[in-house]
Amino acid sequence: MKRAPHLLPEDRADFERLLDAVLRTAQDHPALAGTGHRLTAGQLRAMALDAAAVISTAAAAEYDHFVRVREEHRRRHGAVAAPAPCAPADGAMPGAGLGVVVTVLAPILSGSAAVVLLLVGYVLKMLDPPPDVAAPLLGAGWFFAAVAAAGLGAAIVGILVTALRNRANEVTAASGAGHGPLDETARAREAWRNALLERGILPFLRDVLAEPAPPCPPRPALEAGHCPDRAPIPEADPASRDPASGEPRAQRPAEREPTGPGPRPD
Repeated sequence: MKRAPHLLPEDRADFERLLDAVLRTAQDHPALAGTGHRLTAGQLRAMALDAAAVISTAAAAEYDHFVRVREEHRRRHGAVAAPAPCAPADGAMPGAGLGVVVTVLAPILSGSAAVVLLLVGYVLKMLDPPPDVAAPLLGAGWFFAAVAAAGLGAAIVGILVTALRNRANEVTAASGAGHGPLDETARAREAWRNALLERGILPFLRDVLAEPAPPCPPRPALEAGHCPDRAPIPEADPASRDPASGEPRAQRPAEREPTGPGPRPD
């Protein structure tokens, strides 16, 4: 299967998709109404792929512009999306702040302490009589439970605020990049596809279908074993051939059938 030599591999699929879309909707194009009568869709597709280099040259200017705009966008997008990491001036690696550590560890430690204190306090309270330390243990357990709940709420709020801030930054970056090179790349690609379809694929298919069908080859006048000038000679009976030479054996007069009344020879 031949391809257009100047098309990049990522753009060759667009050529085939456009061609397949045209062949699927051939009945919607009056100039392609002959599809399926003299040439099938598969034959037209194979012919178009073989002539892809010629077809794609009809939109060479649009394709060059599309490739140039796309490369420019990729260069700018890559430079913005992957900035070089900045190291601190003193050489220290950045770490988590004290607030993040407290927010994460406070609910865990407070919840663990609350579970232990409440469990021990309620076990001691079941004794008869309950010891004096049971009440303070229960009070401390409920205090740490309240601290754990407050820390968990603060952690949830912090996560939501961080997520909303990051979402706002992503929307801002996308809106700033979406009105520039990305839209220009999409417009350039659409212009190339339209030019390839209108000036390349459709005219090629119209020209192929407009070509007259090749004439049928003349039938030979003389075929093997056939002579129109004389009637065919019947093949002799194998029993009447000479066993030595294989030639037909002449019939002797005595073996001929009598044709009329007359004396028989003695």
